[in-house]
Amino acid sequence: MKRTVRAIAFALMVTLSLAAAGAAGTLTAYGNAAAKADESLTIEDMLLYAAQDEYFARAEYVAIMAKFGTARPFSNIKSAEENHLAWLKDAFAAYKLQFPRDEAANYVQVPSTLLDAYKAGVQAEIDNIAMYDKFLASPLIQGSQYADLRTLFTNLKNGSVNHLNAFQRQLGKY
Repeated sequence: MKRTVRAIAFALMVTLSLAAAGAAGTLTAYGNAAAKADESLTIEDMLLYAAQDEYFARAEYVAIMAKFGTARPFSNIKSAEENHLAWLKDAFAAYKLQFPRDEAANYVQVPSTLLDAYKAGVQAEIDNIAMYDKFLASPLIQGSQYADLRTLFTNLKNGSVNHLNAFQRQLGKY
């Protein structure tokens, strides 16, 4: 009897561990990474991934400033990310969608050096631009009823281009 109980307990532990590992594996599907993997984007998906990516950028820059001190361009870009989130919040309201909670802190890994932080900023903005390019190329938003989303995604992309240039200027100083 004890053997049977132990075997059942062990099997249950393994099952729960595998389930937890599977849930943890979904952690990578956030923001631009989720958008990149998604082959059947909806309007709601695009807005969700955009909000997640803007949350992530803000959380990353806050964490970097906490480690290395409040400095440009992180402080300026953090403020821009807050504006981007406000624009997205308006879009969610316009489409009668619930604005997502900020879970970005679960995904942030602070670089070990300031140089690595600038490099991370460059890559984050490149990935962000690629996400908005994918959204803008989607046939789903080409109709006149989605002109507001094309404008929003274009403005968000342009902001990322400016952020990318700021990080590249910082890297040029090294």
